[in-house]
Amino acid sequence: MLDVAIEAAKEAGKYLKHHMGKVQEVKHKDEHYTNLVTEIDRRSEEKIIRKIKQHFPSHDILAEESGTAHSTASPYRWIIDPLDGTTNFTHSYPVYAVSIALAEREELILGVIYDPNFDELFTTERGCGAYLNGRKLHVTATAAVKNSLLATGFPYNVRENPYHAVEHFNNFLMEAQGIRRLGSAALDLAYVAAGRLDGFWEVQLNAWDMAAGALLIQEAGGRVTDFDGNTFKISESRIVASNGAIHDEMIRVLKKAGA
Repeated sequence: MLDVAIEAAKEAGKYLKHHMGKVQEVKHKDEHYTNLVTEIDRRSEEKIIRKIKQHFPSHDILAEESGTAHSTASPYRWIIDPLDGTTNFTHSYPVYAVSIALAEREELILGVIYDPNFDELFTTERGCGAYLNGRKLHVTATAAVKNSLLATGFPYNVRENPYHAVEHFNNFLMEAQGIRRLGSAALDLAYVAAGRLDGFWEVQLNAWDMAAGALLIQEAGGRVTDFDGNTFKISESRIVASNGAIHDEMIRVLKKAGA
């Protein structure tokens, strides 16, 4: 199943890279004109689903663009983001990825994140570690938020400031060594697993944004929870991910704004 996920991610990633700068149609999913979808998102998703269905026709699928249209009663559910970083993509800003995860009865068992611009393939299977292009990954050993490089993202309706998103950013800005905002939650999570970032938090995400990356971090020795420190579930919309050493401190900072 991991091989199929890798094949699907690479095929979709190659398609995305080839079509960057060639977007013909951009639609908006919300009244703020900030949540975008393109024909490239949809075609990338179609390629991934077609590949999975060729090998596992009975499996359940949850995908960003088609939702549960391919739903089945299978205990196996593929969780797909065909283009994580659509806003970046539509501006030809080369920070985006394909994210594919597989859960068995709600437990994540594998994940793949592929960045076609750097040809970086992040892979993981439960109990087998996390890897980048075949090299085993491990989170950082940074012990304090003041020495950490963190990342976050903002929800499409950030103007409404859901879950105190702006306050959280301001609070971490005062405590961390640095904060980055890549525009792709999948890559943010992959970078925590790879030791490029020490931690990540974000509000109002979906399962397809987080699933593969969450398992990557866990298998790389890190910690992933909700804002209260509870066990991470793919149905949760708020996520805190870290190297583990700074996790409790990150939750403390989040509590400042009434997380």
